[in-house]
Parts: sequence; C-alpha cells; structure tokens
Amino acid sequence: MTTAHHVSLNRAEYGERYPLLKFPTRQQAEEAEAHRRELLAAIGTRASLGCGGTKIDVRRLSPGCAICVAGRWSCLFINGRCNARCFYCPSSQEDIGEPTTNALTFRNAADYAEYIGAFGFTGASFSGGEPLLTPERTLAYLEAVKKRHGAGVHAWLYTNGTLVDAEIIARLREAGLDEIRFDIGAIGYSLEKVGLAVGRIPTVTVEIPAVPEERLLMSQKLVEMADRGVGHLNLHQLRLTPYNFQRFQGRGYTFLHGEKVTVLESELAALDLIRESLDQGIDLPVNYCSFVYKNRYQRQAARLRNAAFVIKGWEDLTEAGCIRTLTLQGAVPAVARQLQRLRDAGIDPRRYSLNRAGDRLSLPAELLPREDAAGLGISITYSAAQQLERVSYRNPFVEVRLETGTKIILERRPLCAETLLGEDPRGDRIMTLLEQAPWIDFEKVQAGLARYG
Repeated sequence: MTTAHHVSLNRAEYGERYPLLKFPTRQQAEEAEAHRRELLAAIGTRASLGCGGTKIDVRRLSPGCAICVAGRWSCLFINGRCNARCFYCPSSQEDIGEPTTNALTFRNAADYAEYIGAFGFTGASFSGGEPLLTPERTLAYLEAVKKRHGAGVHAWLYTNGTLVDAEIIARLREAGLDEIRFDIGAIGYSLEKVGLAVGRIPTVTVEIPAVPEERLLMSQKLVEMADRGVGHLNLHQLRLTPYNFQRFQGRGYTFLHGEKVTVLESELAALDLIRESLDQGIDLPVNYCSFVYKNRYQRQAARLRNAAFVIKGWEDLTEAGCIRTLTLQGAVPAVARQLQRLRDAGIDPRRYSLNRAGDRLSLPAELLPREDAAGLGISITYSAAQQLERVSYRNPFVEVRLETGTKIILERRPLCAETLLGEDPRGDRIMTLLEQAPWIDFEKVQAGLARYG
C-alpha cells in the first residue's frame, strides 16, 4: 500500500481528532531513519533479523514466539476484563464476555481443544483482559488443550501479574502451562511476581511495549531480569487506537502512518535496548516485535492456514497467503487447443477447470502456455478465506466440523475484481507482471520495517 493510502486510512479512523496527531516532517523522517540505520548497524551481525527484517532478534526466541513465526499460533482471549489501567492498552477491557479467537466464540473448552487440532496449531496462548480474573475458566481451557494435545501444543499465558501468587502458579504448572508472560509495565516494572514463576513454569518471559519515556528504567531492568532468571524479553511497538487516543496526548510522541498509527520513538527505544543488551553482554534474549511484523506475517499465517480448506487444484497459493486464479479466455476453438495441450501432456484433470461454455479455462501459473496463444486473453483474481461462526451467504464457503460437533465456516471472499491482463497469456510475461503493482501486494509479504516518511 502507498503512503497516500495509509494517510487516507488514518484520517478516516481518527476523523476530527486526526489534526491533533504529530507526524514527522520529511526532514524529521529522514533523520529518524538515519538514526534507525545507525542502531541496526551497531546491532550488526550480533543479532539476526527475521521475517523480512521486521523482527529482531530471532536467534533465541521464546518457544511461543518461534511458533508464532512459524504461523502455528492460536490466541484465545479467555475474557475481556482487566484490572489494570495501562495507558497503552489498545481497547476497552470492561466485559468478562466469552472466550474468543478470530471472531469465533468458544463457550466449551473441548471445542477449543478440537479447533486447535483441526487447524494445525502447535501453540495456544491465553490472553484477555486478564486471564487470572477468571482462573477456573482459564485453567479449564488450558487443561482441555493439554489433555487433548499434550506436548504437541505449547501453551502460554499472558498476565499483568497483579493476581499471581504461589498457589496459582502451582495450579498453572499442574495444568501443563509451558510459558508465562508478564506485562510488568502494569505493575510499575516490578519483578517480584515474575520471581514466583521462575523455576516453576518452564519458560518465563517479560513482554511489554517499548515506552520511550521508560527507556532508562528498562536499561536498568535488563540486568535485573537476567539475574532473576527471566528467559526472554519481548518488546512491542506502541500503537495508537481510538480507545487510547486521549491517554497518548501530552506524551510528545511522533506518530507514523500505516495500516494502523504507531509510535516512532517506541521502535527506536526497542532497537536501542537490543543494542545495549548486546554491548553489555547481558544473557537475556531481547526480541523486538514490530507492528508491521504482526500486521503482515500474522495475517499471512491466517490466510495460509485457511486457504488449505478452500483452494482448488487449478489455483495457486501466493507467498502472501492469497489464492490466485488465472483464467484463459477466448473463442471456444482457441481454448480447446489449450485444453488439448494439457491433455496431451498428461496433466491431472484436477489441475485445470473448463467452464460449461468452453470459453474459459482456469489453470495454475506453471501450466500457462509458453508460446504465443493466438486468440486468447487472460484474467486474474485473488481471494482469501476467513473463519466465521455462521454463513453469511455472500460468498462461497465450506464447513469444517469438529469432532465435538461444532461447525467452523470458512468463507472465501474476493480481494479484488476479476481483471484482464491482456492478450498475451504466456507464463513468463504473466509472472513478470505480477511482480509489479498492484499485484505484488497479493503475491509477496512486504519486507523491512515501516517507513518513517
């Protein structure tokens, strides 16, 4: 997407409040990008950049983060209420509600455990709200997942730590919890509650947003976390939302345009902490999880996972997780010649599809003609599948029935209108064309951190 498109999205989201946001001037953006390049150069080869350079450092990720990178993570929001009031929280946390994930509600723990298996997840996390506000519910879902999948699914829990004590840690361990993540920003950056989990839960992680004004405090905490046995530190980029908008005012942040508005100084603070931890030789793996990583790669993972249920044999699945449909079209004799070419080559009939009229032949890119195909044009369309609780009847769909009897709907929705690509359907020309705008956004996952200007 272009910067102009992002500006339009951000204006629409914030409306009359948009002028209150401070975005960088061109000079400020250039200076900030130069500073970022300096930080990345200082980090150098001592860290590893993953996921197209959007995630740093990926050498020693926590087990849960490694599963996220692999695209095999499910996050269940076990409730919707929190007892903390962090200024950076992106949404209202006032209603206990029902356990949800990907717009699906799981009122039954056994259903969620079956869902994990049906969609090939190897990691399941429990978030909120604050999961320990509903300890019996949280434990029931954790136990169901571990009973059904055992060591095959890594389970972790997010908490602000306020309700953590020795008893709940013991119960979580007994239920099979593999990893616990503390947002210490909710409790004044205290590590007291974290210490209760070290040595009892296999992996203990601190996961917080990189708050620029807390940069010096976090510098001090790096050594303390390592000394206390914290296994990993995950830093997120601050993100503005309509809910936390007012709380962000007066903090002097510089905002960045994107699919969602983020904080420039937050990213620089995270990179600087990684640099410092490496300079000081602190034995604490620090991972910066940028917003663009979450937005691009977690969306890619969901698309790839869902596409497996709806893609046809004559379609291609792109790196970005989109289903690509290419269709030769023209006079019936011209299409028939291409059909005969496929038959003569012994191509499996499930890999192409001819319409009833005989004037449209869909096939994957590798089966496109290599030579001139007189009288033929070619069209393209992209689609993606999303999970729904019930059928909308607006698009084609399939049902995935869990062993418990619950049905998950996979609805296939178009991402763009069918578009003619011209009168030359040769495969080499088409694939070159798809490396250009606007098709490249459907084909590839954009690399690199967000631009500042």
